[in-house]
Amino acid sequence: MKIGTDVIIDEFTRFKRPELVTIGNRVAIDYGFYCTTQLEIGDYVHISAYVSCIGGKEVKLVVKGFNNIMAGARIICSTDRFDGRGIAGILVPKELRGRFISGDVVMEEFSNVGTNAIVLPGAILRRGVLLTAGSLLIGDTREWGVYKGNPAIWVRRVKEKQIIENAIKLGYDEEKGL
Repeated sequence: MKIGTDVIIDEFTRFKRPELVTIGNRVAIDYGFYCTTQLEIGDYVHISAYVSCIGGKEVKLVVKGFNNIMAGARIICSTDRFDGRGIAGILVPKELRGRFISGDVVMEEFSNVGTNAIVLPGAILRRGVLLTAGSLLIGDTREWGVYKGNPAIWVRRVKEKQIIENAIKLGYDEEKGL
């Protein structure tokens, strides 16, 4: 595990594969975070209590920086498809299993996942996206949008000017990112 500076990780956090984890600077990870995937966390990230990220070692969660994942959120990078083509379950021999849905989940800079929201495999939260509490995200998004519902749909634009101005004060380079 590679960890930057000014990082707070609660003692009840669990990384199933710590050798596949990279954490940037100024990161806080609260009570009960559980991760079974590869994990890349940038700077200025907060992961609240009882968040989980599941999917196995072949997939990853990328959190680029200036992000929040709020309490109880679920990030799913791989899951059974449950389509009747085989038996569901990771302990079932591969030749008897059904199909999986797998894909990295990417949170670009300034994107946020609300309380008890669910993000499915392959989802991309573009720069500045907010996925509201209790929503279900499938697929891609547009920058600086608020997404709400099940499935989540775009509901309005986020005004990014003040967010970017404040990030620049913390050393953010708009041309290069973090």
